[in-house]
Amino acid sequence: MLRRLRIENLVLIRKAELTFDAGLNAITGETGAGKTILAQAIGLLLGAKGDAGFIGPGGDEAYVEAELDFPPELLNDEAVAALAELRPEDEDGLVVARRIFADGRTRAYAWGRSAAREDVAAAAERTIAMSGQFEQRRLARPSYQLDTLDAYIGADQQRRRSAARRAWLELVAARRRHDEQRAGAAATEARLVELRELVEQTAELSPDDEDRLRQERERHRHVTELAQAASAAVAALAPDDGDGAAGLAAQAEREVAPLERIAPELARAGDELRDLELRLRETASELRGFLGGLDSEPARVEQVEADLDRIADAKRRFRAQTLEELLERAAAARSELDAIAAGHDPAAAAAEALEAAERDVTRLAEELSDARRGGADAFAAAVAAELAGIGMGDGEFRVELGDRAEGPTGRDQVTFLVRPNHGLPFAPVAETASGGELSRIALAIAAVAGGETMVFDEIDAGIGGETAHRVAETLRRLATRAQVVTITHLPQIASVADRHFRVEKVAGDPTHTTIQPLDEAERRNELQRMLGGEKFLSTVRSA
Repeated sequence: MLRRLRIENLVLIRKAELTFDAGLNAITGETGAGKTILAQAIGLLLGAKGDAGFIGPGGDEAYVEAELDFPPELLNDEAVAALAELRPEDEDGLVVARRIFADGRTRAYAWGRSAAREDVAAAAERTIAMSGQFEQRRLARPSYQLDTLDAYIGADQQRRRSAARRAWLELVAARRRHDEQRAGAAATEARLVELRELVEQTAELSPDDEDRLRQERERHRHVTELAQAASAAVAALAPDDGDGAAGLAAQAEREVAPLERIAPELARAGDELRDLELRLRETASELRGFLGGLDSEPARVEQVEADLDRIADAKRRFRAQTLEELLERAAAARSELDAIAAGHDPAAAAAEALEAAERDVTRLAEELSDARRGGADAFAAAVAAELAGIGMGDGEFRVELGDRAEGPTGRDQVTFLVRPNHGLPFAPVAETASGGELSRIALAIAAVAGGETMVFDEIDAGIGGETAHRVAETLRRLATRAQVVTITHLPQIASVADRHFRVEKVAGDPTHTTIQPLDEAERRNELQRMLGGEKFLSTVRSA
């Protein structure tokens, strides 16, 4: 869904920000008012070439930005996978943009970050279907035709496709593992040697060893400072000669004790002084014990350094960032070695896994094909009926299924064929229809299969009267299942819109174009204008 479209200094549009309805959105206006600028703006997002001629008089660059809803699986598509790294963690929509500079250069953006134009266009094209050259390109893409047929078949087919994709990824992984096993016995033996060495070098290690050894190393490195500080503290608390803090506390207690009988309130001070002396002497004793154990052991220092070096070498050799990760890999290596010792053959296991993955892919491809064969005729008949309803009564529509190499979506090649008039051969849709016909074919297909956001700029080309009413009704039905944006001069279409925008050229220096949403009163006035105005309508009523 196209949530919002922002345009700045594009041709005659100084600035516009449009918020679209989820249903049918109509854009109308006088001929020459600038309706096609809106189509140009969307076209830029779909990859159309931009040049300096697009820049309006209000600045030295033009800018178009769209905010779109998009399915979570979109970024799994290989064609747009490059955008996945640009997506902010808390962003649930797709924001794409194009900027045109005065020298004709353009730049594309996704979520405000520079991206390749082709990647931005591919992402937008999978969310927005636009009539004209873009619809021709879209309808010519085999993957789109396959996706459309599967969308018509329904939710069960989508579940088959998800299962087929998972099976295909597992097959790719199984092939890689199998190829690795076939690389040769030497490589296998080298891997076994590495596994054994990993297990041996980590046999006596535990997750907290590295931190413990680093702390011990620091203690040995600073033994002199520790001894000096502890000795000074002992001397301050309870020296061998003279009074320290403990002795002074005892002296203070002796001064207070005889007076407690006379002044009972001094009893608390006496108790605290006696307790303080005891705690100070205990602390001094602990410090003396600490000093007694501070003797530096050169051999132990060397052992600690050697142990830390061994851990660092193991992490580097076995490509682990932390000791915890190294031990996890060692546990996995131990399990693999145990399995081999128990008679497990990695090469045979890889071959069996490959065969199982191939069977799964083949089975799911057959299920997809069966569903497509079962749905193709019904889909073609439904599209043909829609074509007849919108003024292409002589048109015939057919779905042709062919074979291709197996992949994540199966092994079927889907081609949409049309015969606009009797006597002509069937031909691919994108090669046969004119601009207006192509838009109506796209409408018929979408009306049957649904879609994302459909943008029509030529849907009303060459039609009127009853056909216009039928096209309007088809658009209205489509808008209950997909978002539709249509640029139109037909009141039959505009009258059924959920949201109506008017494009108006404003005279001035320079002349510019505005795009505004209409309220109910403004909409009635606009529909009246599209019907010929009050003067024309009065002549029709009086005739």
